[in-house]
Amino acid sequence: MYLDEELEEVFLRQKELRKQAGALTPYVFTNPDGTDKVKDLRKSWLTACQNAGLGKRLFRDLRRTAVRNLVRAGIPERVAMMVFGHKTRSVFDICNIVSPDDLKLAAQKQEIYLRSQMGTKPGTIVDFETKKGVSQ
Repeated sequence: MYLDEELEEVFLRQKELRKQAGALTPYVFTNPDGTDKVKDLRKSWLTACQNAGLGKRLFRDLRRTAVRNLVRAGIPERVAMMVFGHKTRSVFDICNIVSPDDLKLAAQKQEIYLRSQMGTKPGTIVDFETKKGVSQ
């Protein structure tokens, strides 16, 4: 698994804390006494959210946010699917939610693209009644 520098630092810091506590286990995040893995992620997750001042959040919200961040950063969707272990497109699409801001950005990018095309018009408006009268 590839980690960015910030996440790698988090894992290394966790490892060092475990080593200092004399409880070097194969787990990154351990139970309160540091001797085993976290048994119930829900309780640990809620406590972590409270401690971080985030209020009540679902664990899967982070996964969804991370997927969206990768896609918005320009990472190909197929690569994002592999990073998060999505085996099917339908599961990936659940995380990769299209927001109103995404639609607005798409329209803006299309407009910029069309304006950049020399000698083309983005569209033609025709008054059908006038056109109908001319052709008769």
